[in-house]
Amino acid sequence: MLPLEGLLVVSIEQAVAAPTCTQRLADAGARVIKVERAEGETARHYDKAVHGTSAYFAWLNRGKESTVLDIKAPADLALLKRMIGKADVFVQNLAPGATERLGLGAKDLVARHPRLIALDIVGYPQDSDYAAMRAYDMLIQAEAGICAVTGTADTPVKVGVSLADVQTGMNAHAAILEALIERSQTGKGQAIEIDMFAAMADMMSVPLFHHVYASRATPRTGLSHAAIFPYNSVACSDGEIVIVVQNPGEWKRLCTAVLKRPDLVDDPRYRDNPTRVEHRRELGAILDQVFGAMTRSEAIALLEANALAWSKVSTVADLAAHPALRRVDGVVPGGAFEPVASPVRRRVKGGPVPELGRDTETVRAEFAEGAD
Repeated sequence: MLPLEGLLVVSIEQAVAAPTCTQRLADAGARVIKVERAEGETARHYDKAVHGTSAYFAWLNRGKESTVLDIKAPADLALLKRMIGKADVFVQNLAPGATERLGLGAKDLVARHPRLIALDIVGYPQDSDYAAMRAYDMLIQAEAGICAVTGTADTPVKVGVSLADVQTGMNAHAAILEALIERSQTGKGQAIEIDMFAAMADMMSVPLFHHVYASRATPRTGLSHAAIFPYNSVACSDGEIVIVVQNPGEWKRLCTAVLKRPDLVDDPRYRDNPTRVEHRRELGAILDQVFGAMTRSEAIALLEANALAWSKVSTVADLAAHPALRRVDGVVPGGAFEPVASPVRRRVKGGPVPELGRDTETVRAEFAEGAD
C-alpha cells in the first residue's frame, strides 16, 4: 500500500499552490476530488502545450478526480458540505473570505467535523492588514523582496518559475502530513492557514539577517552568489560553467591546482570568504582569464581531479536530454506524455490528468443525500 491510501481529500483549488499540495497527496495514494467551476479552474486556460492541455495543469493534476459544482447553488453547496463531512482533508485557495461566506470557513468546519484537517492557502496572514490583498506568484515574489535580490545590478527580476506558489504548496503539504500524524495521536483534526508571503519571507531570511544584524544590503549579482565567492559562472572558450568554493580547503585547491596561483591562498584580499566577496571584481578578473583559456571539458576535468564542484549552465533543451532527469508515463485527455517523475516518491499512485468534470456524476451519486 501507498502511505496515504484510504485518505479522502476534497479540494477547491486553482492555479499552482493548492494543486502542488494535493498532487503530492495524490501521488502518495490519497483520493483527491478536485472541485471545479463550470469553465474549469484557472490553470486549465493558461496554454494548450501538452496535446491541448495546459502545461501547468498537466504538471499538477495527475491521478485526481474532477467534479464540476456550482457551489453558489444551494443543492451543490449542500453536496460539497456532505463531501467535506466525509473527508479527512479539505484544501482551498479561493479569494480571502470566500469560504467563510459559503459557511466553509476552516475553523467552523473543524468544529462540525472534529477529525477534519481544513487547510486554507492565502496570500497574506489573515490577521494582518494585508489580509484582503490579491496574491499571485510574481506579486508575492516582488512584495517579499525576492526580486530585490534576484537579477543584475541594473535589473531586478522574478525567479523564472512559480517559486512562491510551489514553496507555498510544499509548506501546505508538510503541514497536512504533520496534522495527520498529530491526529493519529490525539484523534483531532485542525484548521491550518498557510500563506504565500510567509513562504517567501522565510526564504529571504539570509538577506533579512544581513540587513537587520549587519546593516548590509544584499546586491543583485546575476549568475553569482551574493554572499559566497567564488560561487559564480565563468566563461570558458566554448561555454559557461558554474564553480563553487565554500571552505579553506577548496580555496587552496582552486588556487594551487586550477588557477596555478598559490600566492593567492594567503593573499589578504582573498584569504577568507568575506574578503573574497569584498574583492569579487578583482578575483573575478583572475578567474575569467584562467578559465577563458580552457574549454569547458578541460575546466571540468581539472575541477573534478581536484574535488571541486561545478555545473554546466543548462538550457531547457539541455534539461530535456539530461541523463539525471527521471520521467514517467502520463496521460492527458489529448494523448500520452512524459511528466517529470515525483521528486518525493519513486512509486506513486499515478493516473491520468482528468478531463473537466469527468467524475461529476460518480461523485454526485456517491455523496447524494441519504447515500451510504
